[in-house]
Amino acid sequence: MDQELTGNRAMRRLQQKEEERAKRRRAQGPRPRGRDRVGFRQFVREVRQELKKVAWPTRQETTTFTVVVLIVTSVLTVVTFGFDVAAKESVLWFLRAS
Repeated sequence: MDQELTGNRAMRRLQQKEEERAKRRRAQGPRPRGRDRVGFRQFVREVRQELKKVAWPTRQETTTFTVVVLIVTSVLTVVTFGFDVAAKESVLWFLRAS
């Protein structure tokens, strides 16, 4: 029970400090933009460094993945087309029967 009260007090103090900081930040207005921005050359350099870390697939893996995607897409297209035709025919049959 005593720890709970101490924890609540600490939380209240922390919230008050955060509110004070937020008020000060709002009173100061927006931060001036200066050298915080990253230059284009540095951006390109960092992008190139990150791209060197990427584990690129081999040509054979790329070909295999492409073929798998094309086959799965084709199969799902045919299945969707089949469901669409079946649904259309069942609705038309139901309407003719009425």
